[in-house]
Amino acid sequence: MNLPLVHRAYEHGPRTAIVTADGQFTYQDLLRLSGQVATRLLGGADDLWEQRVAFLVPAGFEYVATQWGIWRAGGIAVPLCVSHPRPELEYVIIDSGASIVITHPSFEALLRPIAEAHQLRFILTSDPLPSDIGQLAEVDATRRALILYTSGTTGKPKGVVTTHGNIQAQVTSLIAAWEWTSGDRILHVLPLHHIHGIVNVLTCALWAGAECHMLSKFEAEAVWKRICEENLTLFMAVPTIYTKLIAAWEKTASDRQMALSKGCAGMRLMVSGSAALPVQVLERWRNISGHFLLERYGMTEIGMALSNPLHGQRRAGCVGVPLPQVEVRLVDESGVPVPAGTPGEIQVKGPGVFLEYWHKPEATAKAFQDGWFCTGDLAVVEQDGYRILGRISVDIIKTGGYKVSALEIEEVLRAHPDIQECAVVGVGDPEWGERVCAALVLKSGCSLALEPFRSWAKEYLAVYKVPTRILSVEELPRNAMGKVTKPAVAQLFGARQITESQSA
Repeated sequence: MNLPLVHRAYEHGPRTAIVTADGQFTYQDLLRLSGQVATRLLGGADDLWEQRVAFLVPAGFEYVATQWGIWRAGGIAVPLCVSHPRPELEYVIIDSGASIVITHPSFEALLRPIAEAHQLRFILTSDPLPSDIGQLAEVDATRRALILYTSGTTGKPKGVVTTHGNIQAQVTSLIAAWEWTSGDRILHVLPLHHIHGIVNVLTCALWAGAECHMLSKFEAEAVWKRICEENLTLFMAVPTIYTKLIAAWEKTASDRQMALSKGCAGMRLMVSGSAALPVQVLERWRNISGHFLLERYGMTEIGMALSNPLHGQRRAGCVGVPLPQVEVRLVDESGVPVPAGTPGEIQVKGPGVFLEYWHKPEATAKAFQDGWFCTGDLAVVEQDGYRILGRISVDIIKTGGYKVSALEIEEVLRAHPDIQECAVVGVGDPEWGERVCAALVLKSGCSLALEPFRSWAKEYLAVYKVPTRILSVEELPRNAMGKVTKPAVAQLFGARQITESQSA
């Protein structure tokens, strides 16, 4: 076993690693259970040799032990999202070529039929594990470790492959920049099929020998309770979560508000990322908590690239400067670097940059220019660092910390029996960053209300991809070549009365 993350866990031994509603678990507990999981996966073999293992386990100790068990057996971990419907889960399982599926019993009815239909090995986390840990795989840093699925401009999500070395580089960069120590205690409320939750929070905490306090799902009241009671030192979230925490704080009695704010004051760092942080949210959170949120910039393919300083002045709307081990440049449309003050596309180079898009060599090659990864994001360098201007592609929508593909959503919506044509766009929103909105051309004689439409769409799409606003139009705006003009579609949502879901 050559994984430094695991070796460090032996050093941290009796220290608390994971805290959940079920109790506290030490690094020794994690090593024991993950070793048993690895032994079960190997079944007498020496190494899984990068077999893909898809797993659907709620946030908690079992999730971490399963992920580590896959790595210690020499497999590639493919985490699935607990809120995704069957079509999205099946797509990831099949596209990744997973040969093994692991799931918590609560998801058995959802995943067992998929595993049986494709003749995949199926394991429940409740199944008996070997009492003894066998000889585990020898895994070096160059081996593939993780496949996370992210939306691209071509529609269907692509599998982003990172190696153990990539993950180590991403983690050690953040450990250095944000001064993680074994004395840290972080509250984990983020999705565990996303780099923000897996790397920035969970793996950084475990590398440092810190405590990771995990909630099975985000609930504002539960988060505030933990902030008050658990002596936390770190908190990381997306702008949508901060907005919901603010709303909960404002509904609370004044004496309770003081206690909540005092809980925040005891922390050393609070971070916001995965989406642009509205200035009004930053300022309101500063008034409530005393923290000027640290904004940073990253993506699935690169880990984190830019960060405001841990110590020193931070500026609203700025995502700071390159992190340790990361090179960043801005280029024009021809790929030529631009001077400070001139907008350009962010390109990134460094040991944390991903290896490849799974089984998509053309997409992988297209994503790089002279060894630099092309992020598709526009930025400008100002006095205090980089300021993000937005996406180059109008077909990528950033909503609630997720990056989603308008083209993927459109492909699904066209299958609706009442929809003839559609265009999906992101429309600016103070809570979500962007809301997913759909302009629909309905078939003759048809009408479509929002809630029935959303109920139908949730059968095929993750809930954060389902449009929260729809607009019926006679025809979609197009240019002279007949292509739908997305900026004009977005303008329609500001110019007309819109049907909006209150439950989104």
